[in-house]
Amino acid sequence: MEQLAEVQYDGIEPNKEYDELINKVINECFKTEGLDKLKLYISITLTVPEVIQEANKKYRNIDKPTDVLSFPMFEKQEIEYMLKNGYEVEDVLGDLIISIPKVKEQAVEYGHSFERELAYMIVHGFYHLMGFDHMEENDKKEMREKEDAVLNKLGITRD
Repeated sequence: MEQLAEVQYDGIEPNKEYDELINKVINECFKTEGLDKLKLYISITLTVPEVIQEANKKYRNIDKPTDVLSFPMFEKQEIEYMLKNGYEVEDVLGDLIISIPKVKEQAVEYGHSFERELAYMIVHGFYHLMGFDHMEENDKKEMREKEDAVLNKLGITRD
């Protein structure tokens, strides 16, 4: 399996199972969106609430922890252009920061597995890096459909 995610740990121990799940999910995201033809990768930091809260405050002026933060390097139109015309430069699509304790908490809250919640955070963050959001109902619907399609292909369900 190609390594399309560069995983770092900040405040938590490295975990081989996390790395494997992340790469499996990111590879499917890239394949689904045709990015596997480009020389892009994603930087992912797995961390604790204090670190993600600090980043949330610094970059979004929101002084509270969250589950995932996404920092895209390209606009949606730029990605569409790269897909249409090719992009030969190895580059980062963007950065994700994910709070592992928050993932564990939400898995319990929503009544599904930790694996499913982490996979969802990865897919959700990926689509933010692709320029999708969920502020408007139509945009939210489109983003959810894309997220569900990737998770369903991987057999990662809410059960």
